[in-house]
Amino acid sequence: MLDLLIHSIYTQKEIFLRELISNASDALDKRYYLTLSDENQSFDRDSFQIRLAADQQARTLTVADTGVGMTKEELESNLGTIARSGSLDFKESAEPAEGVDIIGQFGVGFYAAFMVAKTVTVRSRSANGGPAHEWRSEGPDGYTVKEIGDMEPGTEIVLLLKDNTEEEKYDEFLEAHRLSAIVKKYSDFIKYPIRMSRTRSRLKEGSESEYEDYTEDETLNSMVPIWRKNKNELTDEDYERFYTDKRFGFDKPLRHAHVTVDGAVSYTALLYIPEKAPFDFYTREYEKGLELYTSGVLIMQKCPDLLPDYFSFVKGLVDSADLSLNISREMLQHDRQLRLIAKRIQERVKSELLSMLKNDREKYAGFFESFGRQLKYGVYSDWGANKDVLQDLLLFSSSDGDKPVTLEEYAGRMKPEQKNIYYAAGDSVEKLKKLPQTELLSDKGIEILYFTDDVDEFAVKMLGAYQEKPFKNVSDGDLEVEGEPKAETAEEDKAMFSAMKEKLSGGVIDVRASARLKSHPCCLATEGGVSIEMEKVLSSMPGAAGVKAEKVLEINAGHAVFTALKAAYAEDEEKFSAYTRLLYNQALLIDGLSVEDPVAFANDICALF
Repeated sequence: MLDLLIHSIYTQKEIFLRELISNASDALDKRYYLTLSDENQSFDRDSFQIRLAADQQARTLTVADTGVGMTKEELESNLGTIARSGSLDFKESAEPAEGVDIIGQFGVGFYAAFMVAKTVTVRSRSANGGPAHEWRSEGPDGYTVKEIGDMEPGTEIVLLLKDNTEEEKYDEFLEAHRLSAIVKKYSDFIKYPIRMSRTRSRLKEGSESEYEDYTEDETLNSMVPIWRKNKNELTDEDYERFYTDKRFGFDKPLRHAHVTVDGAVSYTALLYIPEKAPFDFYTREYEKGLELYTSGVLIMQKCPDLLPDYFSFVKGLVDSADLSLNISREMLQHDRQLRLIAKRIQERVKSELLSMLKNDREKYAGFFESFGRQLKYGVYSDWGANKDVLQDLLLFSSSDGDKPVTLEEYAGRMKPEQKNIYYAAGDSVEKLKKLPQTELLSDKGIEILYFTDDVDEFAVKMLGAYQEKPFKNVSDGDLEVEGEPKAETAEEDKAMFSAMKEKLSGGVIDVRASARLKSHPCCLATEGGVSIEMEKVLSSMPGAAGVKAEKVLEINAGHAVFTALKAAYAEDEEKFSAYTRLLYNQALLIDGLSVEDPVAFANDICALF
């Protein structure tokens, strides 16, 4: 059983120190509780501490506390039985008391010491009186308990470290800077001081070159986490300093939220919305997640279950004593409390973003430039399950000015007779403004959204509509514009269009006169659910190269090229073929598609001269 604990439950050897410190903190909490409930117990807060001491020569690491201590029976019961938690028993039996926050849960944390130690010696004396005892074990072979000389109430755990191997260097746990780093990482917010004597060097008094060593006590932990302080005592600078100290990012956070919730599940959260995306944010290597603490002890550095993917940019932490953890305290059980916290965090993040959108538009626009793509992916993913959460957070460039607009703003200024929300999709706003397909809508003063991210059109396809107004691409075959002129086609023109369709041999599903063009000679329209821009995106994905938009070549019957085209159809078959190919290739180029045969395209141009 012990061998299983050592090699299977914990993922990192450094965890042993977190577990021993957590146990020491519990022991101090128990002693504090005794001072509240037993008038014979004295309380001196300054004496409540946890001490680390490393002896490199003896290869021992000592973790000592001035907590409640243990009797011989408690040593045998708590340490002699694997997975027996004295802290849990105490927590379940004791009356709640202010300032008492027991961490221990499973009673296996102590045995993490055997990951790094070949011998563990525990010396302890109970604060309730009685002699001190020593518990000693070399692991699977059992343990011994004996009475020892007098000592102050509390517990002292001495680890004789394992010998170094080629794979493992156990000496690292005797180095002061390494111990300090582990405490800072996992136990920085234990509410009792964790102290260690450090040897330092200084100039001898009166000397300019001679140095001397001296020893001083150093407190390794900050003890009171910022999220447990009164919000009224904290400034924006305090929150920003914590963001930097925790290395959540090298930028300055745009916004923070300090949340305290009491109820079915109690927790405190400190959430940050960053200004800039990390360099790897849109890669598979990026790990989302909030830091997870229980009673100030770090359990997980990145807990992904607390954030939906579309809010994966959020940094920060959650501290809760109510979560169910697995036996190593390194992972969460998927339970109702976790889901409830995640749901409330999602609601709070959305609330913060909406507030920034409403009250600080310029700052929100900067945020959206960094993370807007992630919100759009959130709309598209999971078959649109989260579209209602995210649709009011989206911004798009628009033909109505230089600043991006929300869907609500677009819908609010739609013309009374307008049936659809119109958009154009392509590489850049500059190119989209020049698209021939937008001429009719622009002429009628209808606003057009410009989609320049490859996910944009897929996202709105998943949205379907906003405020019951469907989305429509400016290249759709039927724009459904009120009062849209109908292109009348004479019988002889129908025959010409049919001949053009035949010559383009499958490149288009139809050729017809256009009702949307004003000054341009031709353009491509599409039928069906796949647009030209979607075809371009899908063609770059493995397994989707065969997906094609059903294209229609539209010809402007009021343009001079139409007259030339009709003349060529009546008089010169070769010239008519060249005109047909040229117009088709011209339409492809306008939409950012490549021509199939650039040499033939160049020859067709030359053939007209």
